[in-house]
Amino acid sequence: MIATKAYAAQTKDSGLAPWNFQRRDVGPRDVQFDILFCGVCHSDLHQIKDEWGGSIFPMVPGHEIVGRVVKVGADVKKFKVGDLAGTGCLVDSCRVCDNCKHGLEQYCTNGHSQTYNGLEQDKKTPTYGGYSNTIVVHEDFVLSISDKLDLAAVAPLLCAGITTYSPLRHWKVGKGHKLAVLGLGGLGHMAVKFGVAFGAEVTVLSTSASKEADAKKLGAHKFVVTTDREQTKAVAGYFDFILDTVSADHDLGLYLSLLKTDGAHILVGAPPDPAQLHAFSLIPGRKTLAGSMIGGLPETQEMLDFCAQHNIVSDIELIDMKDIQKAFDRMLKGDVRYRFVIDMATL
Repeated sequence: MIATKAYAAQTKDSGLAPWNFQRRDVGPRDVQFDILFCGVCHSDLHQIKDEWGGSIFPMVPGHEIVGRVVKVGADVKKFKVGDLAGTGCLVDSCRVCDNCKHGLEQYCTNGHSQTYNGLEQDKKTPTYGGYSNTIVVHEDFVLSISDKLDLAAVAPLLCAGITTYSPLRHWKVGKGHKLAVLGLGGLGHMAVKFGVAFGAEVTVLSTSASKEADAKKLGAHKFVVTTDREQTKAVAGYFDFILDTVSADHDLGLYLSLLKTDGAHILVGAPPDPAQLHAFSLIPGRKTLAGSMIGGLPETQEMLDFCAQHNIVSDIELIDMKDIQKAFDRMLKGDVRYRFVIDMATL
């Protein structure tokens, strides 16, 4: 077993504190890499507080993980000691269902293994995430990281990046399309970068007029303050796609009115309460309300390669491990541009 240092929540009310545990030894197809940086996702806070239910304690959060390989199993083909490597939201899946066979492990019908707050495929061994100094993962769920990019700023690509890249690719968003990005946070800022890179006209929809300068700096072509009725009226029936990154309750009917006929409103944010929606928000324009969740392993590697080719990373603020609670507090206030990343050397 491998002695591992981490920060963990012991209960939903305990907050995070130092904790030591044992990771499994490196098996024939496993890769061990020391974690250099780990992104801070809003879901980390949801899960340590058990706000979605079913949390498993003790819990080591973190699923935006990058580092350097220190050991590989005898049968590993894809990695060698010294390589840069990463792991996102998944560390395993059943491998045999139709979705897994088609590189859609995120939709594994037999239950994938989340990087933390989940169970290994034996359905009994808890998984522990990236707020730790090292990790052991089957090579099929380890991603290759380019040395061309700022490694700390790559970490959020493994959740915020792929969560926005995947739906834009699935709906084939590109040149000639009008894309609206609803919300400019950790997810939204990546959606803007990808939308622009894919050739779409990108508009940011936000309740905060103060974010317009940031949106334009990120590459957005237009900005609409959605609390301004005149501004929203001006873009009624305008967009081909809306990528909705908002995790707070909001009026879907309002935003569906901004779509063209056959337009699609794609949810990647997860508000806490069920949405209220009248059927006639969809029927008259043959509109689609859809959802999307991260990406499979092949698509995540494709995204990382695309980012290396086009010099795309997340905008980050690097923090020490000891400051994680301050980061959580600021994240709840929207006081981050646009993703916190922990320097794991400070563990």
